[in-house]
Amino acid sequence: MIDTKIDVLKLLYEICEDDLLYEKDIDLIESGILDSYAFIELFSRLEDYGINIQPTRIDRNKLRTIKGIEQLIEENTK
Repeated sequence: MIDTKIDVLKLLYEICEDDLLYEKDIDLIESGILDSYAFIELFSRLEDYGINIQPTRIDRNKLRTIKGIEQLIEENTK
């Protein structure tokens, strides 16, 4: 079983190094935190944890918040 206890906030901070991540309910896409490079890096790092998510097969809206990304990880580790 894959360990789903990934600290998404920490992971995103390592990728983006943006303090806006700590704002409650920040829209990661609208704010520009998750740009195309960050998307690629996020999916790559998740693969390092054994979580393979096909970017073309997900609802992009799930990537707008940290909670949404956590749910996406949960859905793809079952």
